[in-house]
Amino acid sequence: MSTNSSAFTIILGSSSMARRQILTEMGYEFTIMSADIDEKVIRREKPADLVMALAEAKADAIVSRLKSTAQFEVEAHSTLLITADTVVVYEGIIREKPSSKEEAREFIKGYSGGQAEVVGSVLVTNLKTGKRKGGWDRAEVYFYNIPDEVIDSLINEGFTLNVAGGLMLEHPMTLPFVEAVVGTTDTVMGLPKALTEKCILEAL
Repeated sequence: MSTNSSAFTIILGSSSMARRQILTEMGYEFTIMSADIDEKVIRREKPADLVMALAEAKADAIVSRLKSTAQFEVEAHSTLLITADTVVVYEGIIREKPSSKEEAREFIKGYSGGQAEVVGSVLVTNLKTGKRKGGWDRAEVYFYNIPDEVIDSLINEGFTLNVAGGLMLEHPMTLPFVEAVVGTTDTVMGLPKALTEKCILEAL
């Protein structure tokens, strides 16, 4: 059950289709702004620290852009900005978006018959008060063996370069090879629903 959103408006600071879908499922209406930041310059050793730092950097970039427009002053009294980030952890190594098709292939071949951990953050910034509430969640995904021809098809579609770890759980070609998810699928898709709801309530 979503919070009564008539008292505030939401900006989703992400161009991710999966995050849009999840926030819509939660019953919220929102506008979209993407944060054009260089994610590679932000480094942290721990996955949870990294996704939190990236969500904060995205929020900072969007707030900075809003402050340069009159819109910020007019709407800030009732606007919540939601930013998020997701990484995949495989054998202890943090994986972000693949840098090439070759790397995407290497990633997916690694998951075949194995497992990966997904760590995702949510940060809600109240644009009126400056209050920020955030947190992170994790889920484990276990895979059956993924045939080479399926991996080839996934790579050729090109979407694997746009998602953390090259992994798109909800893709119709991926789903049949998912053995189990320990945690929630919305965490894997990039926006943990329960955590998002909690942060919205705390930021108001």
